[in-house]
Parts: sequence; C-alpha cells; structure tokens
Amino acid sequence: MALDGAFLSCLREELTAALKEARVDKIHQPSREELVISMRSRNGTNKLYISARANSPRVHFTNIALETPASPPMFCMMLRKRLTGGRLVAIRQPGLERILFFDFDCVNELGDIVRLMLAVEIMGRHSNIILINADGKILDAIKRIDFEMSSVRPVLPGLAYMQPPIKAGKLDLTVFQPPDLIKAAMTGKDKPLSQALLNVSHGLSPLICREVSHLATRGRDTNAYSLTEDEKQRAVFYLSRVMAAVKTGENRCPYILFNPQNEPLEYSFMPITQYGLNAVGREIDCFSLLLDEFYRQKDAAIRLKQHSHDILRVLSNASDRIARKLENQKRELAQAGDREQLRIYGDLIHGNIGAIQKGAESAELINYFDPECATVRVPLDPSMSAAQNAQKCFKEYRKAQTAERILAEQIERGEQELRYIDSVFDALSRVSTLRELGELREELATGGYLRIQRSRKKLPAPLGPHEFVSDDGFTILVGRNNVQNDRLTLKTAKGSDIWLHTKNISGSHVIVQANGQMVPDQTLEQAAILAAFHSKAADSRQVPVDYTEVRNVKKPAGAPPGMVIYEKNRTAYVTPDATLAERLKK
Repeated sequence: MALDGAFLSCLREELTAALKEARVDKIHQPSREELVISMRSRNGTNKLYISARANSPRVHFTNIALETPASPPMFCMMLRKRLTGGRLVAIRQPGLERILFFDFDCVNELGDIVRLMLAVEIMGRHSNIILINADGKILDAIKRIDFEMSSVRPVLPGLAYMQPPIKAGKLDLTVFQPPDLIKAAMTGKDKPLSQALLNVSHGLSPLICREVSHLATRGRDTNAYSLTEDEKQRAVFYLSRVMAAVKTGENRCPYILFNPQNEPLEYSFMPITQYGLNAVGREIDCFSLLLDEFYRQKDAAIRLKQHSHDILRVLSNASDRIARKLENQKRELAQAGDREQLRIYGDLIHGNIGAIQKGAESAELINYFDPECATVRVPLDPSMSAAQNAQKCFKEYRKAQTAERILAEQIERGEQELRYIDSVFDALSRVSTLRELGELREELATGGYLRIQRSRKKLPAPLGPHEFVSDDGFTILVGRNNVQNDRLTLKTAKGSDIWLHTKNISGSHVIVQANGQMVPDQTLEQAAILAAFHSKAADSRQVPVDYTEVRNVKKPAGAPPGMVIYEKNRTAYVTPDATLAERLKK
C-alpha cells in the first residue's frame, strides 16, 4: 500500500483543485481515529475523509456514508467550534513529507479572523490529526501523546507544534535529479537496487522503488553497485518518469492492482507492471475514488470491530463462565448417579442393626441385592449407632436424588443459554452497520448481559429483516438478530408461510411468504441457500436446513430470544452461495 510522499503530492493537487475557496460546513467523527469534514464550495459539497489509523492512514474525498455516534467526541466538538464556517486558504505539503497542512481562515469568539492549521500526518502507527493556532501552538489532537509515550515529540494542547523528524541523507526527487539518486544508491552497501533506492530516496514507497528496479534490470533486481551502464541509464530514465508524474503530472494516473481473487492488492499514481500475470491493473478516475475503493471493505470490518469490542468481551466472558459452570454441574451429576449404592448400604445396615457394634468403622455384610449374595464392606461412622448410620445413608440418597433432578434442569438451562450466546456470536459476525450493532447491544442489555446508558432521545424504529425475491417472484425475509427472528416468525409470518433454519446450527430465521400459493421447489432451494448463508455454516458445504410451515413453529415459555421448537419438518442439504444472495437481494 503506497500512500507515500509522492502519492500524497498528487493527491494534494486533486484536493486543492476541488476545494478552492471552500468553507467548512459540517464535521463528524465516526470513530476514535477518523474525521469527516464536509466542505462547501461553488463546485458543490465534498466530504473530506481523514484517517489516523495505524493500518490505513490517509486523506481523500469519500462518497461512503459513514455512521456517526450519537454523542460526538470532545475532539470533534472542539473542531466544530473552531473550524465550522472557516474558509480553506491553502493545502501545503513540505517537500515529499507525508504531511498535509490545511490552512483555514476562521472567526473566533471576538469576531476576529484567525489562521488555524489542521496538520494531517500520515505515518503508520504515528499518524495523527492536529489542530494548530497561528502561534504554532497545539490546540488539540485526535491522538494525544504525553511525555511518557514520547519524550522526543509530545503532542499535547498548549505545546509548540514540531514536525516529525526527517532521516538525514535522504534525497527528495523534487529537489535532486534522478542521476543523483542512482549515484547515491550505487555507492551504498551491497543491496538490490530496489532496497538501495528506498534507503537513499525521500518520498518514494517500496512499491515505486521495486517498479523502477523491475523496469531497469528487467525483473532481476540487480545489486546496485554492479549495475551495468545500460541498466543505470534505464534506471535514470524510469526515475525521470516518476519525477515527471509527481512534478508535472506527465504519465500520472490513479492506478489500482487486484489479485486473482479480485481483492485490492496495491495502488499507485502511475501504472505498475512488476506483478506480471499475478495481478490485474485498472485505472481509476481520480485518487479519492481509488482510495475509497481500495479501503472500502477493510475499513468497514475494522470500524465494526472497534464498535463491537464490548459485545465481544461480554459474549466471551459469558460463554467461558457458562462452560465452566456446566463442567462442574456435569461432574456433580456423575457423582449423584452413584446414589443407588447409598440406598443399598442403608438397607443392609438397617437389616443388620443387631449385628453391628457401635464404634465400628465398617461392617462386612451379605449383599442380598446381589444375585450371588456376595459380601460387601459397608463404611460406617464410628460416632453413630447402626440405626443412625442407616438414616445417614438414606438421607444422602434422597439428597443425591434431588440433586440429580435439579442438576439435570440446570444443565439443560445452561446448554440452552450457551446456544443462545452462540447465536448472538453468529449474528454479530454478520453485522454490517452500526445500527444493527446497536440492536444487538440492546438485546444483550434486555437479557441482563450488558449495561448501556439509556438516551433520552427517541430510539429509531427497529430495522426490518433482509428482503430477497426468488426467481419465482416470492418474497424471502431473513432475520438480522434473535429479537428480529422472534418478531419475524411469531408476528410477521402467516401460518401458511414456510419457515427455514439450519439444523442444529446457529443462524437466522428465514420466511418464504407464500401468500396462499404453493411454494415452488426452486424458491424453497433458494430460501434454504439463504438460510445456510446467514448462519454459522456460511463457509461450509452441504449444510442441513430444516423447513416447515410457520404454524408448526412454537416458542417455549421462558425460552431466550430466537429459540423455537418445531415439528413436521423436512430437511434439505444445500451449499451457501454469496453470489446468489447478492443477486436475489431486494
């Protein structure tokens, strides 16, 4: 992933052209390390996305609708106060540093125009978004760095802003000529040309250095010190093309590479050839669109993971706790299974009261319950009489009998709860929006697993189920979570509709709305595939899916959300198909 200084320079020109005389309209902070700033200009409104996440720091326009928290973080509120209505004056980049400075003219509380700078530092795990006043003092940052975290460059309100340190000896391609870089690379240590170029250049990513070496050495990546004169000339030529793309825009194009699985692999500001047939390249209309497409799926997964951390922790803790409790209960149940021996001991002691002396620790008695009437050693409490020992055995027998009944009920409830937790895990794995995540959190709070702060604001209406339309024209509804599964099966569906669910596997309830018609086999098969796809077995093959009419589905009293029993069902074996699910989605 090559968001290097050279790529950022190309991106800066695109942003500058689109944001001329733009003003800050709205500011949102979707997550702890992300910002979205709506910028309004004569050309319309653009949403500027800024990320300071370690694995995907960047800045660009976005068309993706990001969900925002109900209560904005403090940094977001401070930016709204300071920047809203401010006019963008310039976007600066010092050399080929991975830093952009957004200069704004804003109006303060006294009505005076003040210059504020928003520094966007794109530097891996050290990435940051910092607001700086006209005196060069830090107003705040999306990541505060105290003196314990860094004694070299702390980032705290009130401190003077310092640019990140630059490694000495690096050559900037916009300042030095390509022959200078090649000469510096050849005088270095014994390293391949790609690595030597990376070590001496400033602002070029490993991808671009590999590309120059690939073209100059025809794929051999020769050691820099042993370049032939021909290879040296080609290296200078291709470095010149890189310099022209950065400085003048010649040969520049937003370029993205996909692997054989059609997943984004790399991106650059010029065509890349080094992967040969192992990757497919495609030109994109603009750099912002390129970054949007490259990070779309990855970002969605990361964002949901951050917001679902509390749910994952609660579910994991509950699952471990229930599993340990079940293990102990099953061990006690196994011990209670030996209770018949206590009853036999009690009967034998009672039948031999006269023969057992007080103070004896055991007695050899004939076991009349044994067909062979073998002698058995019966343990005794020497502090008790024979009659008291018999009563003790009977009492322990009745206690074990009661324990077995209670333990069996507790084990059944525990296993049911474990299945419910597993179903919530499954629903969480398929969550795609923060609103769905909120409904899961609400479900767990209702069940007593999670505490949440209740907002005074009116809650949005519950989400509806996923809707699909079969090739035969029948509507197929798929629940998003356990609460919605109950609502879908027990309230929305009619008695003649078809209900489907994976057999003994956590998953969504699926309803085929029959509308009084006979449901064709093709629709039943497609509904079964959707049931398998929206289950824990989404990556399996030949998944068993039970189906029956909704009138045959009942919910036991006291059962957790999503738990039902059914009868008169049949089972189909299908393989989940993501392509079919996407095609049938309404």
